[in-house]
Amino acid sequence: MRSTFSLVNPRSNPNPMRAGASGCAVPLAVSNPASLPQRLDSLAPEVGRGLHSLVSLPRESAGESVISEPLEGDGQFIARSPSMQAIFERSQQLAQFDVPVLILGESGCGKEAVARLIHHHSERRHHRFLKVNCAALPDELLESELFGYEPGAFTGAMRSKPGKFELCQKGTILLDEIGEMSPMLQAKLLHVLQDHRFTRLGGRTEVYADVRVLAATNINVHQALLEKRFREDLFFRLNVFSLTLPPLRERQEDIEPLLQYNLERFAQQYGCEPRPFSPELLRICFDYEWPGNVRELENVIKRYLIFGDEVLHELHAAPRRAAAPVALAAALSPAAAAPEPLQGRDLKAIVRNAKDELERETIARVLEETRWNRSSAARVLNISYRALLNKLQRYQLRPHSYSESMRARAASPGAE
Repeated sequence: MRSTFSLVNPRSNPNPMRAGASGCAVPLAVSNPASLPQRLDSLAPEVGRGLHSLVSLPRESAGESVISEPLEGDGQFIARSPSMQAIFERSQQLAQFDVPVLILGESGCGKEAVARLIHHHSERRHHRFLKVNCAALPDELLESELFGYEPGAFTGAMRSKPGKFELCQKGTILLDEIGEMSPMLQAKLLHVLQDHRFTRLGGRTEVYADVRVLAATNINVHQALLEKRFREDLFFRLNVFSLTLPPLRERQEDIEPLLQYNLERFAQQYGCEPRPFSPELLRICFDYEWPGNVRELENVIKRYLIFGDEVLHELHAAPRRAAAPVALAAALSPAAAAPEPLQGRDLKAIVRNAKDELERETIARVLEETRWNRSSAARVLNISYRALLNKLQRYQLRPHSYSESMRARAASPGAE
């Protein structure tokens, strides 16, 4: 159920008031004035908690409404910024129509929360919501996970097993990181979306799938279409409606309510008292670019509850998204653009080789700057962890291999 809350300054009205059914303030009536001191004493803890929540939040938030929507499981959709409140309204509209929805946005910006919100307001809300991470499994395992298998379908398949599409009958399935799915699986998924039928691995009988499909990805879909990594027919089938979520750095109004909600949420989970936010921490949180978006903010809150203001040093030292453009500019510098003989090479080959070399150098530079922390490098490069591992294997990148190759290039006779 949707709820909104706002912060009101208690000093604006010195008279004791309470809210009536119409939302208007009416005077409090005291039937026994002699019992008033005891009643005030009993209200002291509640007043203290209310004042704590007021002083813990920045002053400029007073009077601003926040959408707070509980979701299935442990989570909540929170929005104060106009962009995310528009996403909330559009999600409610799309929930009423049983069509696929493509959710776009950077990693960690809340795509799963939007998918759960759509399911929560749809006619399928009394049935299952299942999430499948398409980037976490190899193609063979992902296919069996989605569609199930029969005995003897592959080595070790001793008995039949239903897939996610069967388990999610009449419910909603979220295909997260669908941009990492192989073209072969994309073709099979297209068949399911068109005909609502599929066949288990090793099976002969078609299974009817009464499932609503939501898909999410953090890749540049149009670039993936140009590079033939994403099927056009699948894109047009999924893209009946699309929602593009802005990154957290572009909706700073949401930072404060997200901080407060996650502080209370994890304090209750860990069984500790919520720490008030120091002015310095709030300032850094508003200035920080949040390359990991809401997921990174949640992790910061967890560390803050345990270590306190020590997280200030982590935010100061954390790698910034600007690292990738710096490497890109270095790779595009005139010194890096050594001309090669073009005779006998077509334009497509030249562009492809230049792109591969630029991508390899950019990845290597970011890995060096993050001291080969692959998770941090994937966040800076805005790609999935699995995609980064694939590129490391493709370009044969290992720790110190890039530095050694650069030193060898600098020591070569042709180097300036």
